[in-house]
Amino acid sequence: MSRIGRQIIAIPEKVTVTINDGLLVVKGPKGELQREFKPVVTVNVNGSEVTLTPHRDDIETNALWGTYSSHVQNMIKGVVEPYVVKLILEGIGFKAEVAGTMLNLALGFSHPVKVAIPAGITMTSEKGAITITGIDKELVTQFAATLRSMKKPEPYKGKGFRYEKEVIRRKQGKKTA
Repeated sequence: MSRIGRQIIAIPEKVTVTINDGLLVVKGPKGELQREFKPVVTVNVNGSEVTLTPHRDDIETNALWGTYSSHVQNMIKGVVEPYVVKLILEGIGFKAEVAGTMLNLALGFSHPVKVAIPAGITMTSEKGAITITGIDKELVTQFAATLRSMKKPEPYKGKGFRYEKEVIRRKQGKKTA
């Protein structure tokens, strides 16, 4: 039994949740999100509550039950208040600037790196800090992880992308005799 899946999800004011043939649509003041669910878990919308019930009692269905419940909670939270992820870019000569729908990065390579910003995400870049904002939690965090993987922070000088509150364990480096 999934403890997360068993919880009743409250729908706040100004948010509407509809389900039609496995497609869940959540509309709120910040936008609209859609997600398709497999029929092994039934999503019920009753007034201002959402409940999920599994059809079978096996491992896969129980896993999907909790996962779908988390997806619904994230969708409802996202249309009310957008998700924000901050990345810090450290290193001499490392730069990031937003130009329209492209993110231009100078990461110490012999060439500039250009990344297309996905639809549904807004980005700002100021002095070594990149702020990624959007209503879809999965899209925002996946894009932040993709950016971080381009130049992970190294343990000697800490150069590279790191999350805002991430702590990088530092190594000592070479000792002089």
